[in-house]
Amino acid sequence: MRKGERMPNNRNKELRKFEKSLPIALLRAREATTRLFKPFIESHDLTMPQWRVLRALAEADALDAKTLAERCVILPPSLTRIFRCLTQRGLIAQVECNDARRHMVRLTDAGRTLFEDVVQESEPSYIRLADAFGPERLDSLLDLLNELRDTVQTMDTPAEEQSPPLRKAAGAR
Repeated sequence: MRKGERMPNNRNKELRKFEKSLPIALLRAREATTRLFKPFIESHDLTMPQWRVLRALAEADALDAKTLAERCVILPPSLTRIFRCLTQRGLIAQVECNDARRHMVRLTDAGRTLFEDVVQESEPSYIRLADAFGPERLDSLLDLLNELRDTVQTMDTPAEEQSPPLRKAAGAR
């Protein structure tokens, strides 16, 4: 089989070779880029999800939990733990909100200082990456990844994934 060809599976459908799997390629790219920046984040006793929250808040006055969960790709229960940790460290603070159902947070001065410290330390690595990959190619890649996400989110969900089959209640016919 030649590079890039599809490999037939048992049902006579074509299956992409492992190396041409989009989810695998995305995971590998994520892992490689994470390894580049993770040391800067960990040196400040932060996890990657905590950093994503600080990063998102650095571009806004305040954000609610739902927006942060979506923007940072973090499940709400994990976000609650992250809020607790970052609040205890004095990096974020709750913001008063007229809607009691919304949990709004913002960076504190200490949180902004930490954010700026991490950016200052990691920026040379980002510049090296952009130089090695090509700044225009990196911008194009980011645009394409955002377009891919938008495309996938607007695609129709296959019927079998729309809702799980209903189970009959015990004893029902």
